[in-house]
Amino acid sequence: MTNTNNFIETDFAWPKGFYSDAKHIGLKHEKLDFGWLYSKTPATAAGVYTTNKFCAAPTAKTKEIVSQSHKLQAIIANSAIANSCTGLQGEKDVLTEQRLVAEKLNIEPQLVGVASTGLIGTCLPMKKIKKGIAGLSLTSSTDLTKAILTTDTKQKIISISFKIQGITCKMSGFAKGSGMIHPKMATMLAFITTDVAVNDDTLQSLLNELTDVTFNQITVDGDTSTNDMVLTLANGMADNETLTKESPDYQTFKEALHFVLQKLAQKIAADGEGATKLVEANVLEAQSKMDAQAISKAIVGSNLVKAALFGADPNWGRIISTIGATPATYNPETIDIKINDFLVVKQSLAVDFNKEEVSDSLKQDVITLTVDLHDGQYDGQAWGCDLTYEYVKINATYSS
Repeated sequence: MTNTNNFIETDFAWPKGFYSDAKHIGLKHEKLDFGWLYSKTPATAAGVYTTNKFCAAPTAKTKEIVSQSHKLQAIIANSAIANSCTGLQGEKDVLTEQRLVAEKLNIEPQLVGVASTGLIGTCLPMKKIKKGIAGLSLTSSTDLTKAILTTDTKQKIISISFKIQGITCKMSGFAKGSGMIHPKMATMLAFITTDVAVNDDTLQSLLNELTDVTFNQITVDGDTSTNDMVLTLANGMADNETLTKESPDYQTFKEALHFVLQKLAQKIAADGEGATKLVEANVLEAQSKMDAQAISKAIVGSNLVKAALFGADPNWGRIISTIGATPATYNPETIDIKINDFLVVKQSLAVDFNKEEVSDSLKQDVITLTVDLHDGQYDGQAWGCDLTYEYVKINATYSS
């Protein structure tokens, strides 16, 4: 259990009024691959989605209905098959999923979101999907957090509790993502649930703002997929007065959502395909927020930097050359660089440091790279991982 100023991190569980279930229906060989999430009442919904021009049918349909009504009551999700680049059949299958879920739950189809992830170019086996929907129940199980995984090696989950208007509220988020990670956005799905009542415009605005500094600041391999989606559902069952940007507790809710999104983003970066290390890049004193974020993301996205970190090589030249290749504006003569708090560059010139000591620090699970531009007042942060032999092995055989 982790305490912060305004909230407490707890064991993972659903907020009030949320239920789920998950099954193995044969999309994967053995593991869970199918499930749903349900809210007792229609929830205020906000979403952000892939920027890949080949947007998968489930992602496109969910984006359409959330944009129209900002309401969802259920999400049906599967792994193994993306239902992407499947044409009219893929669109038809999404509508069938919506209809079957709606009939079983006695709700409107337009309250059902659909999410898929997995192999592109393959249609869903609808006999298995129909049987799977028929077998789902409303339970307190959290197995859905496992059913959405593909090449992930672990779950990405987090729950926190906090107070709004004196009422104890809960927020729980879960995600998947391991490869093809380079938002905007990544081959990732993320779902955040809360029992707080919040205005739809407020929730959508917050999700847009906070995604830019969390999920859009992670990278594993520079590739962006077709199914990416982050959905936030707020069902209001905590019975607080509906939050807006003018509410006294708005900042508390914003900090809670930011914490959940950032933790999930870090978990995705740390579980990059084949990764052995989480890499955090902090850029300080840039001329603009955009410059700070662009430089930090370029550093964690550089294959040369990632390979050096895998090999525990404190080659700061790869970091500074990556900075120089960005379109950001800065003074190239005032840059300081630290690797795990070891100063290796001062005012853009090398300083003496113990290479063996720094190299040993690069063997730990979390690596921090800090770049101080000394040229402004804006900071940025990004997360990635090292580049390993295992990454190539995984992606050389993904579809087979």
